[in-house]
Amino acid sequence: MARPKSAAQSITPNGLKDLLRAGGELALIDVREQGPFSAGHLLLASCLPLSRLELLIGALVPRRNTPTVVVDGGEDDLAPRAAARLQALGYSDVAVLERGIEGWRAAGFELFSGVNVPSKAFGEIVEQTCHTPLLTPKELKARLDAGDPLVVLDARPMEEYRRMHIPGGIDTPGAELAYRVRELAPDPRTLVVVNCAGRTRSIIGAQSLINAGIPNPVAALKGGTMGWRLAGFELEHGAQRAAPPPSPQTRARALAAARNVARRAGVENVDRTELAAWQAESPRRTTFVFDVRSPEEFEAGHLPGSRSAPGGQLVQATDEYVGVLNARLVLVDDTEVRALMTASWLRQLGWQEVYVLAGGIGDQRLVQGPVPTPAPALEAVATVDAGALQRALADGSTAVLDVATSKEYQAGHIPGAWWGVRARLQQALAVMPPMDSLVVTSPDALLARLTAGDAQAARPDVAVQVLEGGTRAWFGAGLPTAAGMERPTCEADDLWYKPYEHPEADPAAMQGYLTWEVDLVPQIARDGDARFKPLVPPV
Repeated sequence: MARPKSAAQSITPNGLKDLLRAGGELALIDVREQGPFSAGHLLLASCLPLSRLELLIGALVPRRNTPTVVVDGGEDDLAPRAAARLQALGYSDVAVLERGIEGWRAAGFELFSGVNVPSKAFGEIVEQTCHTPLLTPKELKARLDAGDPLVVLDARPMEEYRRMHIPGGIDTPGAELAYRVRELAPDPRTLVVVNCAGRTRSIIGAQSLINAGIPNPVAALKGGTMGWRLAGFELEHGAQRAAPPPSPQTRARALAAARNVARRAGVENVDRTELAAWQAESPRRTTFVFDVRSPEEFEAGHLPGSRSAPGGQLVQATDEYVGVLNARLVLVDDTEVRALMTASWLRQLGWQEVYVLAGGIGDQRLVQGPVPTPAPALEAVATVDAGALQRALADGSTAVLDVATSKEYQAGHIPGAWWGVRARLQQALAVMPPMDSLVVTSPDALLARLTAGDAQAARPDVAVQVLEGGTRAWFGAGLPTAAGMERPTCEADDLWYKPYEHPEADPAAMQGYLTWEVDLVPQIARDGDARFKPLVPPV
């Protein structure tokens, strides 16, 4: 398929390499769906599918004159389409990578599989550089069976923890470890074992405690829950054991330790006056303000202009929160402990300008609830309510296209609805049977409204409507539902699943994933764009 011409400028692979090495602000976005992205992408690219571009770009790349390079597979028209859409949204400095990832490969540069690769590779380099102690599943099981004094802390968010966890483990997400550990292991003889699903958060979490200087012996569980399962041991499911908040005494000790770690990592504080000045210069410089507390704490009250980014996840998946390389990052919490520990890791990951808001949220005016998704200006579209749609479906002249994620569609959808990816709308319309009217739906109707405009432009002969309130309104009305991949219009590769997220949990796939993480280290060295600088504990 010939690539269409784009009004955006193009950039060669060597030109992009020069930009990456120059160290200025740069948004590098790959506009393919997550499945193709995970098969091979540039190390520092953020996955921002064309299908959801308008919904994600404002949070990831807030400054509209940020130099932006758009990447696709090289054989399709995604990047030119994305560049045109970005320009329509007001982004003024947009370029398309010549021949996409195929051009990058042909130039002799590295492509990486998987997702969140910089953080994954960094975890392996931390383990090698800092010699983070590891405990095998068999060793942990033997100690548990023997009743040895130990505590297992799961460094993942509660949602992941509930899905599967080590028996007896306590949920203590990454940034919470140094903050809460002293309540869980007050006796310095108690072994603290940190786990995640694989390797990265286990290693980073264990090393956080070592960097913070807790007196206890600390180890990362080798292979996490996947390693535990591969060793033949059973996992628990559904528990909600969470680490308690620290007492004033242990919080004071945690703050002293966090300040020491942050100082060694080169983290600086910023006061509210200077932060306001930085935010005022947004036309020239990008400043992200992240609240690293739990989502529940964030929604209970947060600073205006801040976004929720729980510290452990911000380190684990920085590319999902920050779409501008070399941007300025300001972290905030209530006591500074979690912000300081998270900032220390971001500095080690290679982010040069990382700051902690002095005094935290303090007594400032706070905003409650989640931050709403920035919605683009939407053209007026016709809508239909759930009851009217049910009646229209009965006569067979109306078709439904569901543009939810494939996971959401499989979990539940309107009976007879087709599933498709917005960026592949033309393919969907070609697969679907003749129709007089088309109703587009998505869980909250926002993506459906964007898709409906595309569909009406592509098929002016068809009456296009949006399901009012989205598929959630259909479910809320108690109308019939179906499940499974009933009517796909294209390959369901919009999402990429880690091996432990698959119901069958194939052992070979899990072992392959763990091996992939370790093998990232030499590939990172060949690529040369990472700027990792792990903080080696003092002897």
